[in-house]
Amino acid sequence: MTSTPPTSAPTTAKRRPQSGPPLLAPVLAFTALTIAYVVANRSTPHPDATGADVLHYAVTHGTTIKLGAFLLFSSAVPLAVTAAVLHRRLRSLGSTAPGSAITLVGGVLAAAALTLGALFGWTGGRLPADADPVLARALADLAFLAGGPGYTVTFALLIAGVSVTGLLAGLLPKAVTWTGLALAAVGVLSGFTLLAAGFGYLLPVVRFGGLIWLVAAAALLPRTRPSRHQ
Repeated sequence: MTSTPPTSAPTTAKRRPQSGPPLLAPVLAFTALTIAYVVANRSTPHPDATGADVLHYAVTHGTTIKLGAFLLFSSAVPLAVTAAVLHRRLRSLGSTAPGSAITLVGGVLAAAALTLGALFGWTGGRLPADADPVLARALADLAFLAGGPGYTVTFALLIAGVSVTGLLAGLLPKAVTWTGLALAAVGVLSGFTLLAAGFGYLLPVVRFGGLIWLVAAAALLPRTRPSRHQ
């Protein structure tokens, strides 16, 4: 008497890809805190102001400076979270390009630059009236360098990492990826602000243009890899 072997259920069930944590939430938090910081610091003396002018502003607007430093410091947190989520999202989408690692490194370095800028700015806001104007100017320069070119150059790495990966893997519209690559190039050029003040006009282009681009990329980046057979 022969017995028929039991039939096993087919194991062809498709595994649903992991979508990971939400991306738009930390991006919008970073955007809101950045805008609030810019509004709070709208009257900050320019980098070409004298040490005496910087010291006078620090003494008369210490609370405003410390508020701006707090907002800038706070914005570094959702930016670091954004970099981590982008890194995981790009890897979960099956990308083998190094863009996900560049995204993570750029985001962490940009968050660190914002943190340093906030700490230098907060320290400058605590100077007494009899402080040395040279010290006031030095602290203001450090805050500007960290939160200015230090931030834009490293933020450009994040933008480039997402843009290159989005272009090669077809994860983002080409208009978004090429715009991101252009902003990344501008961000790299903004580093020349350390050599010539004329490049300083590129800083707001990267700060605000990159902010708009990041919101758009976060909204458009898919949670799962789009099928090429559809």
